Amino acid sequence: MVLGRRSLGREFRWLWSAYAVSTFGTGLAFGAFPLMVIIVLHGGSTEVATLSAAGRAVGAVFAIPLAPWVEFRRKRPVMITMDVTRFAALLTVPLAYAFGRLTFAQLLVVSVVVGAADIAFKAASGACLKSLVRPGDLLTANGRFESTNWSSIVLGPPLGGLLIGVFGPVTTVVADAVSFLLSACGIRAIGGAEPRPEHADRLAGLKAGELFEGWRYIFGDRSLRLLLLNAAVVNGLIMATEPLLAVMMLGRLGFPAWEYGLAFAVPCIGGLIGSRVARPIATRFGQRKILLVTGALRACWVIGLVAMRPGVAGLVIIMAVELGLIISCGLFNPVLATYRLEQSPPDRVARVLGAWSVTTSGTIAVMTALGGVLAEFTGPLTAIGIAGSCLLATPFLLPWHRGVVRAEDLVGQTRHADRVLVMRRRAGHELVREQAGKDAREHALAAERQGPDLLVEDVVAGADEQPA
Repeated sequence: MVLGRRSLGREFRWLWSAYAVSTFGTGLAFGAFPLMVIIVLHGGSTEVATLSAAGRAVGAVFAIPLAPWVEFRRKRPVMITMDVTRFAALLTVPLAYAFGRLTFAQLLVVSVVVGAADIAFKAASGACLKSLVRPGDLLTANGRFESTNWSSIVLGPPLGGLLIGVFGPVTTVVADAVSFLLSACGIRAIGGAEPRPEHADRLAGLKAGELFEGWRYIFGDRSLRLLLLNAAVVNGLIMATEPLLAVMMLGRLGFPAWEYGLAFAVPCIGGLIGSRVARPIATRFGQRKILLVTGALRACWVIGLVAMRPGVAGLVIIMAVELGLIISCGLFNPVLATYRLEQSPPDRVARVLGAWSVTTSGTIAVMTALGGVLAEFTGPLTAIGIAGSCLLATPFLLPWHRGVVRAEDLVGQTRHADRVLVMRRRAGHELVREQAGKDAREHALAAERQGPDLLVEDVVAGADEQPA
């Protein structure tokens, strides 16, 4: 875990610790299911892609009704339930392997259960985080989660590869299962009384239309809408290359399992760097520039994988591409996560996060399946090249246009406005000045009161603006 100087409180430390142990367990099991399909079940790119795609897709469908259920319940019990569910599902894999009963169908079912539980857990944990830390500390907290994630990938895959080489292919799945049980214990240790969610009485009377409230809110906000579309497409294209890269490295190029893990572990140091500097850079340059620049940079790297080859040179190429991609993601992800929480009202956080996860998981599933089909006709390397080429167009989905929202439309909302335009009432409402900073709106309203010819006309708000 990467420690920060600023304490966010005992409750956050327990939440962070629970996240860390489960994330490190998942890091150990990185690529475990594709590895079992290839090595134990002797499958190819189609089976690997099908497992990744179907597990995510069906899991995402099952998770749709979970988001409203999570919204109106206390979040910590939900998180513990999802951790125990993932523990039980994953534990069936080593048991089946020990008795010689492991099948592709079982791996598929486990992937579905774990995928649905992941989405529900993320929805609950985001709402829990927002309730535990102050708004000004959200970026710090998300930066720590992001750095922990990359730390787990730095250490997890090579250690996982070593464990697999010594103890067998299901060893890391056991570690992953146990990590979820330990995570549940950590969440339980947060302690204290969790407040009852607002409108909890609505749980019994939920209507079918409320299943889609998260999407309604996202698509009603231009910046959130574009960021979701960009995240879904970019993540889908990047993840579609993962099983194809596994087939290339472990199969055609002949890399051993430990080198496969190393190729992803070492570049993740870039994620540590990016996540640690995300807050100071965002403070200096603003959310808009960070989201746009790093969002565009994420799209530029995958195309370089077409140059991969056997041996040390090929390993260096793969690691260099992954390093550039991961540094960009390490900067982008915590800023995006913070903005998303800031823009979500307290009574919609779980549904917004659930809708976001369902959309990205479903897109990843579809694109992974398409990648597997494409690889059957063109070969995995060509399919990777096509995905990399498509990524180059994704920056057009970012919110480049500055959104202007009328001040009165922000009344009663949680959106974080930071630039207020003071207009002159007469002579065509020309711009007098632009207020920016922490107290931008208060200063502008004071100017309006002092000058009867002035009007606080508009507020520029959204992900494409600098934070207050």
